[in-house]
Amino acid sequence: MSTQFNIEKNQSDYANIQSKVKVTDLLSRLNEEKKIEKKRNLALGVAAVSAVTVFGIILTI
Repeated sequence: MSTQFNIEKNQSDYANIQSKVKVTDLLSRLNEEKKIEKKRNLALGVAAVSAVTVFGIILTI
């Protein structure tokens, strides 16, 4: 009985994989990923500039 359940579950998962992909969903997901990446890059840049500034201040003392 559990084997039959697993087969049915795998078939339904396979059917979900074969469903159509909406281009608008992909584009919106891509745009959100770009926004997240821009924020990460900005935070990393600010952290790097801050580290260099602090290191420079320490060296001048």
